[in-house]
Amino acid sequence: MTASTANNRDDYRAIFLHDVPMMDVRAPVEFAKGAFPGVVNLPLMNDAERQAVGTCYKQQGQQAAIELGHRLVAGELKAERIAAWAQFAQAHPDGLLYCFRGGLRSQIVQQWLESEAGIVYPRVIGGYKAMRGFLIETLQHDVTHSRFVVLGGLTGSGKTELLNQLPHSVDLEGLANHRGSGFGSRPTGQPAQIDFEDALAIDVLKKRAQGHACFVVEDEGTHIGRCSVPLALRHTMAQAPLVWLEVPFAERVERILSDYVVAQQADFVAVYGEGPGEVAFREHLLGSLAKIAQRLGGERYQRLQAIMQAALAAPGPGDVDLHREWIEALLHGYYDPMYAFQRQKHAARIVFAGGASDVLAYLRTQG
Repeated sequence: MTASTANNRDDYRAIFLHDVPMMDVRAPVEFAKGAFPGVVNLPLMNDAERQAVGTCYKQQGQQAAIELGHRLVAGELKAERIAAWAQFAQAHPDGLLYCFRGGLRSQIVQQWLESEAGIVYPRVIGGYKAMRGFLIETLQHDVTHSRFVVLGGLTGSGKTELLNQLPHSVDLEGLANHRGSGFGSRPTGQPAQIDFEDALAIDVLKKRAQGHACFVVEDEGTHIGRCSVPLALRHTMAQAPLVWLEVPFAERVERILSDYVVAQQADFVAVYGEGPGEVAFREHLLGSLAKIAQRLGGERYQRLQAIMQAALAAPGPGDVDLHREWIEALLHGYYDPMYAFQRQKHAARIVFAGGASDVLAYLRTQG
């Protein structure tokens, strides 16, 4: 069998449903702009080589560009890249490779794998562009042909925790790697917008394949951090039934303290190390407060900032009571009135309200 007759595939639905291992042979700069979950980037050309070949193509045509590419990726460099592709192929015999359009680059990788390593490995027909197009269309279709229920509640109610107990939920904040509020950024950063959309499309695709036709999502704004909620989903959520989670104030304060202070500080330390992590966490917390300074008003912002600075300056993990103080003040004076207004504004959409156990039981009937 030759590379030209390898079992190339274009069954995109099956590829994503079954998490088929894939290696992306595009340049790193292309991969960084958007890639599918779990895919490994093993480029045919690095960024500089790709740019040189692209310039040559524009100035001298395709044949000259191909010849330049073969000169740039030759000898030991070519052998190293073939070895990396072969290692992936041997580790994932059921996998696939792809480039941007499923054209010349993926064909060259196929040919070299077979001629130099004796491995016949299939590529994705249409490449990244076709798979990305499939996911865009799939998400649009699935959002249009599914029912959605939106879970609302005051800050710190534990909406995400509740969602994660439901097999038919879609955790938008988890997919965006962000807790949703102004204090919700994580030290590990957020995915690119394209990656967020792809992960969302794949999640919904898989759950529909499992038989779910109704999805529960948390009430979100237009953005989760810097990730934008796709327009079709945003419109659907704006009209969907609303379930309101009611949790006592003291419980919400403790949850915010646990999630946004204790756990968040541990996350920063885990990523940056003991000293730098504590500094980065301090900057994160004070920076998050500064972002809403204008809406808080000068006097209230200065007061909360002073309490937060005192809590962060305390020895050890910080003064927990001082952290509670700024959390309580922020809830009473800023977040709760804002959420109360939203609840009143959308009161006609509320179909159920109650505590965590009652809301969970109700949402389980909606699957």
